[in-house]
Amino acid sequence: MALESPPPQRARRGTKALDSLILLLLMLGLWQAVGSWTQGVAVSPPLQTFLYLADLMTQSGFWGHVAATMAAFLMAFAISAVLGLGLGLVFGLRRFAGDVAEPVLAGFYTIPKVTLYPVVLLIFGLGTSAKVAFGVMHGLVPITLLTLGAVRNLPATLLRTARVLRLPPGKTMAWILVPACLPDIISGLRLSFSLSLLGVLIGEMFSSQRGLGFLLVSGMAQHNIPLSTAVVLLIVIIAIGANMAMLRLSRRFTHRKA
Repeated sequence: MALESPPPQRARRGTKALDSLILLLLMLGLWQAVGSWTQGVAVSPPLQTFLYLADLMTQSGFWGHVAATMAAFLMAFAISAVLGLGLGLVFGLRRFAGDVAEPVLAGFYTIPKVTLYPVVLLIFGLGTSAKVAFGVMHGLVPITLLTLGAVRNLPATLLRTARVLRLPPGKTMAWILVPACLPDIISGLRLSFSLSLLGVLIGEMFSSQRGLGFLLVSGMAQHNIPLSTAVVLLIVIIAIGANMAMLRLSRRFTHRKA
């Protein structure tokens, strides 16, 4: 009796899992090689870093820094997502407004945001508000531009149908534009997530006494390499986990749309 071949989908999942494992092992090997070559001066080795991070997680003060970063990040990401989605839908529907706003937003996106940090401090002062503002500055533009482009690339029949049905703008966005543009919107949210987190961390590195960015700078200033490496490792784990979840969600909606 001939053996049945595994389903193609199961075979693809097995291949992806194997590729991910190989990539992880290569990254750990490279990390170990760099840590051994520099003798822990620039980067602490993987085992030492994981042990140091596990010890940090047992300290209550460390979770206060994590909570400060997450609170500022969630506020920045929520503002970027809601405001960027709204602006993208409006600019996509209003052709002239979109033609004017698109090059302005693209030009702002190319500016190194660090150069604008003194202005942010003057307007918002020190504290959480400055970190949130800096996160929004990083995360707002990608979701706006991707949503704007998605609306412009929609089939014209969808908007014509909305006009024939005399749908108000709010219902047109909620019932037609958002479902049709959902894969692109989720892709924009993925970018906005990463860049908002980056903006908040940079804000903490410049002018904050709490947060993961502050811990990172403190470790660098004190030449505490295990602390800096452990904080970077935690940030990478959070970013990769969230990105994988949103990527899976994006693929699911893409397949459903297809």
